[in-house]
Amino acid sequence: MKVNPTYNTKESLLELYNKPLLELVFEAATIHRQFHNPREVQMSSLLSIKTGGCPEDCGYCPQAARYHTDVEAHKLMTVESVIEQAQNAKANGSSRLCMGAAWREVRDNKDFDNVIEMVQAVNNMDMEVCCTLGMMNEDQAKRLKNAGLFAYNHNLDSSKEFYGDVISTREYDDRLNTIENARKAGITVCSGGIIGMGEAVEDRVGLLMSYMEMDTPPESIPINALVAIEGTPLEDQKPIEQWEMIRMVATTRIAFPESVVRLSAGRTKMNMEGQALCFMAGASSIFAGDKLLTTPNPEFNEDKEMFDILGLIPKQAFADGEKPVTIPDEKIIERKRQEAERAAELAEASSKAKEAGFEPRKVTVS
Repeated sequence: MKVNPTYNTKESLLELYNKPLLELVFEAATIHRQFHNPREVQMSSLLSIKTGGCPEDCGYCPQAARYHTDVEAHKLMTVESVIEQAQNAKANGSSRLCMGAAWREVRDNKDFDNVIEMVQAVNNMDMEVCCTLGMMNEDQAKRLKNAGLFAYNHNLDSSKEFYGDVISTREYDDRLNTIENARKAGITVCSGGIIGMGEAVEDRVGLLMSYMEMDTPPESIPINALVAIEGTPLEDQKPIEQWEMIRMVATTRIAFPESVVRLSAGRTKMNMEGQALCFMAGASSIFAGDKLLTTPNPEFNEDKEMFDILGLIPKQAFADGEKPVTIPDEKIIERKRQEAERAAELAEASSKAKEAGFEPRKVTVS
């Protein structure tokens, strides 16, 4: 049961969301136990492989180039650095690595080739690989799928009605199209939203209705609380109460029984009791590590202590789907062949020049 037919209208979902909290949590916990192991929680790590300099105007994001925040722009990480970070994450208990790049859209260039190699390498480490790279077309989605990508994250953020109050540089339908391209390629979808941006309760329900209306709802639905960052348009937003996160997690769990509900950004504002109620209400994934892209997150040791106290166990990789098979990427093979050929030509030319007695001209700068 991917979608709960009892709550497939906006009116019924709104009524569900507004139930007395303990009744709502009990209903969510009951459904959660029917479809998931209630003790299993996946530990995931989120790595910013390309930080800052984004041309978009998402009102919550400190990585937008137009805002004056403390986030410094950095170029794409090397494949070797990503592998090292993935190894550290796995050693600390993470079974899923999500790589995020501050791009508006994927471009067919060497940077994307490098991302393909990152996906191949992490998938070969027996970790689930998720990417969030902005908009992508069908061909790009196919390349990611062949590289071994397990999931593509592309959040809708809020309802279609409220979306324009936060973002103007990308249309809601652009996001839906990218999700559809991931689907066509056979990649599982991770898509959710942010609460606490000034939206009404109806907008939170409207977000869920957007997923209800899909032929196949997302396999993963992350629920984020806004982390208000100085320098962004939403810097003055009042933090939401943790009860609102619990209510949103519970409503999502009931509406989408089979999906993995992911307790994501904003966890630093929740105490252990609040997080425990989220797990009871159906959250079965957290991001672990000291940073969520560019915002703070509880450290590995804190989460391990919480797992021990609550009797939770880490969920293993590929528990919700088969490990993708990595297929060699023809474009990368051809690029490397051309690079090797060019390097050989240069080496041969240099060797012939030396044999002929030519030496590179030395330039002295005074």
